[in-house]
Amino acid sequence: MTQALTYSIHVVDDEQTIRDSLARALAPAYQVDTSATGEEALQVCLASPPDLMLLDIGLPGIDGLEVLRRCKEKHHDILVVMITAYEDIQTVIEAMKLGAHDYVVKPLNLDSLEVTIGNALETIRLRKEVQTLQARLLREHVPCIIGESDAIQDLMDYLALVARSPDTPILILGPTGTGKELVASAIHYRSPMCKGPIIAINCASLPEPLVESELFGYAPGAFSGAQTRGKAGLIEQAAGGTLFLDEVGDLSQQAQAKLLRFLEQGEFFRVGGTECTRVQTRIVSATNRNLEELTASGQFRQDLYYRLAVVTIDVPSLNERPGDIVPLAKHFLVHYRDKFAKEIRGLSPAAEARLCAHSWVGNVRELKNTIERAALVCRGLEIESEDLGLGPPAEGEPMPPLTAAGVDLRLLTDALERRYINEALRLSQGNESQAARLLGMNHSTFRYRKKKVCNDDPPQ
Repeated sequence: MTQALTYSIHVVDDEQTIRDSLARALAPAYQVDTSATGEEALQVCLASPPDLMLLDIGLPGIDGLEVLRRCKEKHHDILVVMITAYEDIQTVIEAMKLGAHDYVVKPLNLDSLEVTIGNALETIRLRKEVQTLQARLLREHVPCIIGESDAIQDLMDYLALVARSPDTPILILGPTGTGKELVASAIHYRSPMCKGPIIAINCASLPEPLVESELFGYAPGAFSGAQTRGKAGLIEQAAGGTLFLDEVGDLSQQAQAKLLRFLEQGEFFRVGGTECTRVQTRIVSATNRNLEELTASGQFRQDLYYRLAVVTIDVPSLNERPGDIVPLAKHFLVHYRDKFAKEIRGLSPAAEARLCAHSWVGNVRELKNTIERAALVCRGLEIESEDLGLGPPAEGEPMPPLTAAGVDLRLLTDALERRYINEALRLSQGNESQAARLLGMNHSTFRYRKKKVCNDDPPQ
């Protein structure tokens, strides 16, 4: 049996008779607390926000509008119904702009107030249902985006924010192998569209003659070989959910035009059809190509680019977040250890060092494939450096395992530092200032470390 939801309501009014009468009227159905001042309400609500706040505008000291503003800054989802002594349109408009859900006018009519509260709590009920469903789906269906770096934490915070709007298109950018489809899944399961399906399609893998019929479907007898009953396209199949268009830059011009119409008007025609179809499907797209360059060259419609890129998410490459390499490797190792029924306890220090020293051109996908191979060929209780199949470290520097004989950590660290300094100089074409920025150092520190570990001549 599903447990009934219990709602909390906080009444904020400087008139004790109003507080008492509302508390008595609402207490049988809700958990009710009261405050007489804005200061008291802020102290209570910022620490433990209620589901709904009935907030008087004309409070002494901090007025209701300021309480509303501060509460919304800290707890965006809190629902607030304003209480006003008279219907001042400008004040009501200001309250709505600050995020008030509704307003009621004194003297309060309990019947009318109950309707207002009921409507507000229905919003909360639906929101809690979605949150409960999202939590279950996240546990059961969505693989975690693993990462401890600031870059990934910032990405996840931003992703959770933009996922809330169910009809805003999102464009995911990033190199191949960074996990753009995983990001699209995370967006779907954190959005109000999570009850619906998520369907992914790689636009580059579709033969050009089939792109339109796959996306938009086709009417009966639309072309030779078409099913007699016609076929729903992917946009229809993803109705109420999310369609993920990977490599969206490879769409044909004709498909781009139809996709733009759908994004702008929410409707489309099946191939060979005359009946307009309307569905609500969220479009999340991704590409590793530069759409601005494709737009400038005329290969991609500028108006479609702007419509797809209402919100953009840049997924960092694995080389931009080296602190996530070992956590990701350990995550993949658990999966492949179980898949291959191996008793592998973890990664040896030498293997971890080798992973960190490698340049991950193929990003997370390459790391995942590397760990799969290592788990398959590993004969011991730990993944060793040679199991990774990455070849010798750059510049031939040894990465010895840690044994009872010990290891010269300073030499090992210098070897790793020397590799990154040389790589930074290569990427910056010898510009030391730019190389220093790539490594998060100031110029003088960079020159000192370069001299120390690269046996450089003293700077002139």
